[in-house]
Amino acid sequence: MSISISKIQFLPLNVGFAQHNSDWNWKNVRSPFARLYYVTDGEAEVCIGVDNYTLTPGHLYLIPAFAQHNCVCKSKFAHYYIHIYEDQTGAGILDEYNFPVEVEASSSDLCLIRRLSELNPFLKLPESNPVAYDNHHTLVSNVRLHHQSPLHNKMESRGILYILMSRFFKFAVPKEDVADSRINQTINYIRRHLDSRIDLETLAGKACMSKDHFIRVFKRETGDTPNAYITKRKIDKAQLALITTDYSIKAIAKMFGYNDHSYFNRLFKQFTGTTPQGYRTMR
Repeated sequence: MSISISKIQFLPLNVGFAQHNSDWNWKNVRSPFARLYYVTDGEAEVCIGVDNYTLTPGHLYLIPAFAQHNCVCKSKFAHYYIHIYEDQTGAGILDEYNFPVEVEASSSDLCLIRRLSELNPFLKLPESNPVAYDNHHTLVSNVRLHHQSPLHNKMESRGILYILMSRFFKFAVPKEDVADSRINQTINYIRRHLDSRIDLETLAGKACMSKDHFIRVFKRETGDTPNAYITKRKIDKAQLALITTDYSIKAIAKMFGYNDHSYFNRLFKQFTGTTPQGYRTMR
């Protein structure tokens, strides 16, 4: 898969250093941004599904956006944290690749991370509990602060994020969500067109199948109907927009191809259990 570097729009949401002693324990953390960690002392664990990762010095760790995970800390643990999101409504580059969770850090990475922290002191977390910072008010404020920082600071910050993320891209592989290459092709199309209406005839044509056959094969491969799959991906992206922007619900609905915002509200509640405004308020 060939992707232009011009598509990469990494922005820092939070950057800082934290020290803990058996008090970095959080359950069912799920955020619409990626987390990058560099451990300087001690260790902790992150559990993603059935996989457990021990965070130790000398390595970089990447927790993908929307990956539900638990954090476990039984002793001292000091680390730098960087929360990253992609400033776009369609598929970001992080959506299109599978990355390792752990990579060996380069000898220069700690200096780069410290520099990123120096450039963005206003992005330091007030506390480590995700409830305190993973919310609409804090994230909108941090996005605004980053955009208001001097141009040279933003350029240097983005350059550092490129370098750090390149450690993971070295081992990244394009996502192949399912075994059937025809369905993978349509999934890639869906990721890149979440900001528009996606009709089944177009998807079926790309898979060279009849519409009915395409629906059956898609559900067999993914476990969802095409419409349900599309809606889930759009709602995921809408959640990010709801807590990182001050756009109206109506404007966000249009960002994802829903001209009828009442219909968007119903779909959002169906998939998340709350309305868009309720999600924004409780985050």
